[in-house]
Amino acid sequence: MRLLLIHSDGFAYEVKEKAVAAAEEVEEPRKRVEVGETLVAFSAVERVDEENPESVVKQAADAIADVASKVKVSRIVVYPYAHLSTELANPITAQEVLKKVSEELEKRGFEVVRAPFGWYKSFELKCKGHPLSELSRTIAPVEEEVVEKEEKPEAPSLFLVLEPDGTEHTLDLASIEAYEVLDKYPLLKQFIISEEIGKKPGETPPHIKLMRRLELVDYEPASDIGHFRFYPKGTLIKDLLEDFAFDIAVKDLKAMKIETPMLYRLEEPDIAEQASKFRERDYRFEIDGRELILRFAGDFGLFRMMKDVTMSYRQLPIRVYELTSSFRLEQRGECVGLRRLRGFTMPDIHCFCRDLEQGMDEYKELFRYYTKLADAMLKDYVVAFRVVKDFYEENRKWFAELVQIANKPALIELLPEMKHYWVVKHEYQVIDSVGGNAQLCTVQLDVEDSERYGIFYVDADGKKKGCIIVHSSMGSIERWIYAILEQAEKMRRERRPPMLPVWLSPTQVRVIPVSETYLEFAEKVADEIERHGIRADVDDRDETVSSKIRDAEQEWIPYIVVVGEKEAAGAKLSVRVRGVGVVEMTLEELVKKVDEEIGDKPRKPLYLPRRLSARPRFV
Repeated sequence: MRLLLIHSDGFAYEVKEKAVAAAEEVEEPRKRVEVGETLVAFSAVERVDEENPESVVKQAADAIADVASKVKVSRIVVYPYAHLSTELANPITAQEVLKKVSEELEKRGFEVVRAPFGWYKSFELKCKGHPLSELSRTIAPVEEEVVEKEEKPEAPSLFLVLEPDGTEHTLDLASIEAYEVLDKYPLLKQFIISEEIGKKPGETPPHIKLMRRLELVDYEPASDIGHFRFYPKGTLIKDLLEDFAFDIAVKDLKAMKIETPMLYRLEEPDIAEQASKFRERDYRFEIDGRELILRFAGDFGLFRMMKDVTMSYRQLPIRVYELTSSFRLEQRGECVGLRRLRGFTMPDIHCFCRDLEQGMDEYKELFRYYTKLADAMLKDYVVAFRVVKDFYEENRKWFAELVQIANKPALIELLPEMKHYWVVKHEYQVIDSVGGNAQLCTVQLDVEDSERYGIFYVDADGKKKGCIIVHSSMGSIERWIYAILEQAEKMRRERRPPMLPVWLSPTQVRVIPVSETYLEFAEKVADEIERHGIRADVDDRDETVSSKIRDAEQEWIPYIVVVGEKEAAGAKLSVRVRGVGVVEMTLEELVKKVDEEIGDKPRKPLYLPRRLSARPRFV
C-alpha cells in the first residue's frame, strides 16, 4: 500500500462521475465536502496487499495515526488515490481495505472523513509547508513495523545525436539552441522541442478538417470520444494500409497470422499483470460479477496463445502477426483527430528468438523493413531510440549500423538503468504540419516478458528456456492516415498541390466526357484502366467541364482525363497530372505510368459507384 500524507489547512472535494464499475454507492454524487485543518491520507491499495489485507490495514492505520499525532490533528481524510501506484489491487479488495483503515482510525479516537472509492473527483488542498507536512509511506503486507522508504532521486537520462556517419554529439536539452548539429537537422530539432522539451504546438492539426472535406473519416457522435466513422473512401484507404501491413508481415517476413479476442478477464493473473501497466488508460467493466478489460494492445491474447505453444530452438525465430482492434482510454484533451484515439487498429509483429544475438538480428531486420516503409510513405519523420546506457555502450557498432540503414540522424536517450521490459526500443516519429509529433513504427527488444508470462522453447539440451521477444508495429492504421494528410498539408503550405500517394488515392484516374455524347467512350476508357487494377471513375454529372475539373482537383485526383470528339477518334489523351500539368499520352502510356507509380503496393477496386451521379454525399 502507498500513502501520501499531507497536513493541510483545509481540504475540499467534489464527486464527479464513476471511474470504475465497482464504485461504491454515493447518496449525493455532486455534493461538495469541505474539511478544516486535517491530515489527508492519499491511499493506493496494491495488488501485493491482497496477500494479507489485515496486516496492511493495521500498519496503515498505525502509520497514519502516528503522523496525525505528530502534527497534532484529530481529523483525518482517507482519500483513494490510484495514481500512487501502477500495481493496483482488485477494486473490491481496495475498497474494503480503505473502509477498514477508516474504521480502525475511528476506534483510536480520530474523526475520519472517507472519500468514496471508484469515482472521479476534483479536490482543493492547502498544504501547511512545515517539515512534517508532506510524507510518504510504503506498507508491506507482513506483520511488522511500517517500512518507510526514502525515495532516492532518479538519475536523469542522457541524450545524444548519432549521425549516419557514426559521429556522436552529446546534448543538453536545456540549451539546444547552442548545437550546430540540430541546425543541420531542423526536423530532429523540432521533434526534440515538441517531445522532449514539451513545447507542444497549440494549433489544431489541419488533417481534422481535411479528413472531413475529402469525405474520408468523421467523428461518431453516438460513440465515445476518440472513435470514428469511416466513409467509403476512408474505408478504402484503411483497407489498403491494412493490406500493406499484411504484405510486410506475412508475404515478406513470413510471419504466421493469428486472431485473438478483444475482451479479457482481469481475474487472470497474467492479464492483470499486463493491465496494471496501463491503469486508468483502459476500458473496464463488469459482466456477471466479473471485471473485464478491452485489450489496449495485441499482447494479451498473443502471450496467452504462446504460453501453450511447444516450440524448439530449431524453429526460432518464430514470427507472429495480428491486426488488432485496440482500445486506450486516453484523456479527453489528448484525443486529437486521428493523431490520438481511444479506439484504433494496430498491426503487430512479435518475433520469438533464442537469445539476445538472434533477437538483435531480428530487430535489425524489422528496422530495415520499417525504414523502407517509412521512406515509401513519408519524408518528414525522425528516428528516436530509448536505450539502457550499458546496452548502448556495449553495442555501439550495432546502433551505428541501424542509423546507417535509416540514413537519418537519430536522437538517442540513454536510460541510467532498466525501467521497462525492454533494453532498447526505437520509434519513427512523424512531424506534422503544425510542428507536433506522433509515433508511427516502433520496435522493442524485450528481455523479460517471456518467462514472466510462461513462454518457453525447448533448447538443444532438452531444457525449457525463456525467449527474447521482439515487439514491433508499423504503427496504427488511423495514425498513418493522419500522417499522410498532414504531409499533404505541408505540400500546400509549400505552394505545391496537396495529394495522397497514388496507390492510396480513392480515385486514381477520373475520366470526364465533354458531353453526354461521349459518355459511352468515357466508360470504355475507364474499363480499360480498371482492367489493369487501377481505380477509375467517370464524372457524368450535368455540370460544365471546367466545374468537373475543379471538383476533381479539389478531391486531389492524381490523373484527370477529358475526352471528346478528338479522343474518341483515336487521338492521344490530354491528361492533367497533379503537380505536373497537362501531358499528351496514349491510353497505354497512361496505364503504364499509373501502374508504375502504384508498383507493388496493394490494389483494390472503387468503394463507390463508378459514375459520380450515382454517389450519395456523406459530408
